[in-house]
Amino acid sequence: MNKAQIFREAVIRPVLARLGEKNVAAEELLLGTAVQESLNFKYRRQVEGGPAKGYFQMEPSTHNDIWNNYLKYRQALANDVLSFLSNANADKIDELESNDEYATAMARVHYMRVSAALPKAGDIAAQARYWKQYYNTPLGKGVPHEYIEKWNKYVIGTTA
Repeated sequence: MNKAQIFREAVIRPVLARLGEKNVAAEELLLGTAVQESLNFKYRRQVEGGPAKGYFQMEPSTHNDIWNNYLKYRQALANDVLSFLSNANADKIDELESNDEYATAMARVHYMRVSAALPKAGDIAAQARYWKQYYNTPLGKGVPHEYIEKWNKYVIGTTA
């Protein structure tokens, strides 16, 4: 198994299960996001001193917006996300970098805020466009073809 497959099996799938989701499309989207954002689990901090943290490269402002404008109004989901913290007094921003389960839960919640349906499982091109639109944003530096290239290289092991 490669790094991506291990992360999917050991982190993403169990986090989604604890959030009450058995969703292959969400697994793939989260895996593709982590592979793209961290360059296949290489970076836990944004290069060149940026603020983004963890394999999902979530910025503190995005993290805080999720808590203030989404989880604040969904107490059961908020409690589920809090259950991934390493302890009750943990610094949530630090946890984005050091706690893969918490970071994965926050990335999933980030995508939950989107009203558009998740792309179908197996449709990596659609997932790449979805990631660009809703995670990286139109103003971000990432592009869908890089997501697809990284998926092919790091997840399935081809360079086609």
